[in-house]
Amino acid sequence: MKFETRAIHVGEEPNLKDGGTGDVAMPIHLASTYARKLVDVPTAGYEYSRTDNPTRDALQHRLAALEGANHALVFASGLGAETSLILSLLSSGDHIVAFDDLYGGTRRLLTRVFAERFGIDVTYVDARNPLEVERTIRP
Repeated sequence: MKFETRAIHVGEEPNLKDGGTGDVAMPIHLASTYARKLVDVPTAGYEYSRTDNPTRDALQHRLAALEGANHALVFASGLGAETSLILSLLSSGDHIVAFDDLYGGTRRLLTRVFAERFGIDVTYVDARNPLEVERTIRP
C-alpha cells in the first residue's frame, strides 16, 4: 500500500466492538470524560480525553503505521510531551542542553521543575553557535 493510501486509510477499520457503532470512518470524539457503569472500571478503557480517547488511539496507530513503527505516542500539549520524555529518560544529575530562544513555558519547565526540583542540570546555549553547543555537551 502506498504512503498516501496508508495516510488516509490506516485505522479505518469498522468499529464492531460490543456497543460499537459500526462506523467505517473514525469520528472525532469530542468528549472530555467518559461515563462508567462501575466507579473503578473505565468504559471501553477510556476515562478522560487528556490521557486517552478513541481519536487519539486512531492517530497513534496511523502515525506508527506511516513511520513503520510498532507504536507512536501523541500528547494533548507540547509541554506534556516534553514532560513525559524527560521523566522517562533523565534522572537527577543528568544534563540537558537547550537553546536559549526556546518557548517560555519550556524554559520555565526546565528551570523551575526539572532543575530546581529534580536536580537535572540545564544549560542554555545560542543555537546559532555550533561550537558552543558542542562544548556544552557532557559525556
